[in-house]
Amino acid sequence: MIKMNNITKVFGTLKANDDITLEIKKGEIHALLGENGAGKSTIMSILFGLYQPDQGEIYINDELVEIKNPNDANRLGIGMVHQHFKLVESFTVLDNIILGSEDTKNGFLVKSQAREKIEQLSRNYGLNIDLDAYIKDITVGQQQRVEIIKMLYRDSDILIFDEPTAVLTPQEIRELIEIMKGFAREGKTIILITHKLNEIKEVADRCTILRRGKKIGTVNVKETSIKQMAEMMVGRSVATDLPRKPYGPKDVILKVNNLNLVGKSKHILKDINLSVRQGEIVGIAGIDGNGQTELVQALTGLINFTNGSIKLNNIDISKASIKKRYEAGLSHIPEDRQKYGLILDFNLAYNLFLQSYYKEKFQHKGFLKIEDIYQYANRLIEKFDIRSAAGAKTLARSMSGGNQQKAIIAREVDREHNLLIAVQPTRGLDVGAIEYIHKQLLEERDQGKGVLLVSLELDEVFDLADRILVMYEGEIVGSFMTNEVDANELGLYMSGTKRGDIDESI
Repeated sequence: MIKMNNITKVFGTLKANDDITLEIKKGEIHALLGENGAGKSTIMSILFGLYQPDQGEIYINDELVEIKNPNDANRLGIGMVHQHFKLVESFTVLDNIILGSEDTKNGFLVKSQAREKIEQLSRNYGLNIDLDAYIKDITVGQQQRVEIIKMLYRDSDILIFDEPTAVLTPQEIRELIEIMKGFAREGKTIILITHKLNEIKEVADRCTILRRGKKIGTVNVKETSIKQMAEMMVGRSVATDLPRKPYGPKDVILKVNNLNLVGKSKHILKDINLSVRQGEIVGIAGIDGNGQTELVQALTGLINFTNGSIKLNNIDISKASIKKRYEAGLSHIPEDRQKYGLILDFNLAYNLFLQSYYKEKFQHKGFLKIEDIYQYANRLIEKFDIRSAAGAKTLARSMSGGNQQKAIIAREVDREHNLLIAVQPTRGLDVGAIEYIHKQLLEERDQGKGVLLVSLELDEVFDLADRILVMYEGEIVGSFMTNEVDANELGLYMSGTKRGDIDESI
C-alpha cells in the first residue's frame, strides 16, 4: 500500500530521518516504535504532507506520488490524527469535521448532507458524539473521536494515529483499539505511532523500530516479545522494577482541608481533604474529568477555590500568588505541557530558567546574565538528555513532545522545592524516558521530598505511589495503601460503583 524509499529529513544539524525505507501492507495495523526524537512523527508528517523530504520517494499503490501538503494527502486517501489535536475550540463538532471540505450553495454553507454522512459514519463505527457541541466543552476522548470522524469524512483509506492513547482513559483506550481493529478488517491501512509496547502487542500486526533517526528493523509482533522490542528501541535492556527505600514518611508537607470549588451549575470539588508527607508519593487515580485538573489548579494557584485551606510547610498558601507558592517550596509538572508548561516561542534555555529569572545568579540590577543562563541550560540538557536540533537555542515549539516534557521535568526537579506536583509526567514518553522519569520521582521521595502524582495510567500509579487516593465527580471516594489494593478494586471506585470512608491516618 505504502512504500517510502530512502527518506532523509534534516533540521539544522539534527538528522530526524536518516535514509529510512518503510513498507506498509494494505489492511494491516503497522506500529511505528521509537524513543522521543527517534523520527517517528517526522516521517509520518512527511507522508501527510506537513514536511517535504530532503531525499527519498513515496509510492502509494506502486505509483510514485508527490505530497506537497495535507490536501494532497487527503486526495490520496491519507488521514492523520495528531498527538496534539488540530481542532478549533470555538467551533462546533460538525464545523470542525467539515472544515476545509465544506459544501456551499450560492456562497452559503450547506450542512444538511454533511450532517447525514457524519451521523451515518458515527453509527457505523460506534463513534457517537453530539455534532452541535463546542470542542471546548467536550472531553479529550471525545475530541479524538472528532479527529477520527474527520478522516473518515474525507474517505481516507490510510489512517495515521500519532500517540493516540496518550490522553485517554483505560476504557477509551480499549474502545479505540477495537475501532482500529474494525478499520483493518474493512481493508483500511492503519499506522500507529506509539511508545506503548503493551498496546503494540495487543493491536499491531508488524512493527518498525526507529532509533535516533535510523531504522533498526521491522518485526512480526506476534513473534517478538515486549522485552525484545524495548531493547531494539533504546539499544539496551530496560528496568521495569525500580529500587526504592522502605516506606517511612515523616512530617506533613502539604495539608489540604475541606477544599471546595463551586462552578456555575455544579460542585466541581467537594470537601477535599488530603496530605502529602516527606518521603512519600501519593497517587491520585481517576477517570479523566473527575476534578483532578481543578484540584491541581487550586493547589498551584491557577484558579481560585470557593472555600477551604491549603498549607505548604505549615504556611497557609490558600490565597498566595503562584510565585509565592513556588518560593514556599512547590514545583509543578503541568498536565498540558504546551499550554501551561512552556512558552513555545521562547528557546529552550529561556524556558529552563523561567521561574528563576529574578534570582541573582541569572540577573544583575535587572539585566540578564546571558552566559550564565546558557551554562545552566546546557547542564540540564546534558543531565536530563534533552534532545533538540540546536541545543539551548532551539525554539521549544520545534521540539518533540517528549523532549518538551523532559525540559519541564528538568526545570521543576532541579530548582529548590520539597513538594513536587506531577500531573501526567510521562504522557507521550517512550519506555527509556519513562524509566528515567520514574527514577527521578522515586529519587525525590527517597531524598525526603513529597510527591503528589496525578496520572490516568493506573500502571504508573501502582508502580510509583505509596498511597492511592481515588477521585470521582470531584470527591475523594477511596484511600488505600498501594500494596493493599488491586486494579479491579480501584476500578470500582473510579467508576463510582463503590466509595469508602477516607482514613487520613494512612
